[in-house]
Amino acid sequence: MKQFFPGVYSFGGKAATLNMVKGISVYGEKRIQVGKDEFRIWEEKRSKLAAAVLKGIKNLPIKEGSKILYLGAANGTTVSHVSDIVGLNGFVYAVEFAPRSMSDLISLSEKRKNIFPIFADARFPERYAEVGKVDVVYADLSDPQQVEILLRNAVFFKSGFVMIALKARCVDSSEKPKVIYDKSRKELEEKCRILDFVILDPFEVDHGFFVGEVKS
Repeated sequence: MKQFFPGVYSFGGKAATLNMVKGISVYGEKRIQVGKDEFRIWEEKRSKLAAAVLKGIKNLPIKEGSKILYLGAANGTTVSHVSDIVGLNGFVYAVEFAPRSMSDLISLSEKRKNIFPIFADARFPERYAEVGKVDVVYADLSDPQQVEILLRNAVFFKSGFVMIALKARCVDSSEKPKVIYDKSRKELEEKCRILDFVILDPFEVDHGFFVGEVKS
């Protein structure tokens, strides 16, 4: 079976993850049975991380057993696939500030025991300090200071890697996305070594995706 990365499989050009909770779809995604295993198709138009995989990122620091801090978890679409990848020996701390989305995350966590919903504002990592050290901080935030928030959390939780789905129009709707990407790269490079950058169009218009390794 072909793989994009360990834990991320390829089915006819689509990404997929091994379903940790057999028989259940999270957001209506297709499930495929292969022997005793069940895989969930990872829809690239519903998940920026899936889009980044299909657009060719070469580094995915999210692995089996990883401890992930996910900022801007929303309803848990991407969180659920990260949950599949890290498995029962890993953890996904899902930070979200919208009450409706948090309700969905709590329901998801009842089925997936490696997801820990945190109702909090990602701008204030000290409010969920009990998370402790993490391997990766992942950010998908609708905030003009999304890079700053990502880095603040990465430093606070002593993360080894960062990943961000950068919303250019959210940073500055009057500026060209390329200019935003370049400015964001410089901001990230103050604390990280950039490993990957891809533009997510056409799956997510005016979005760029960075993967970085935090400087020691």
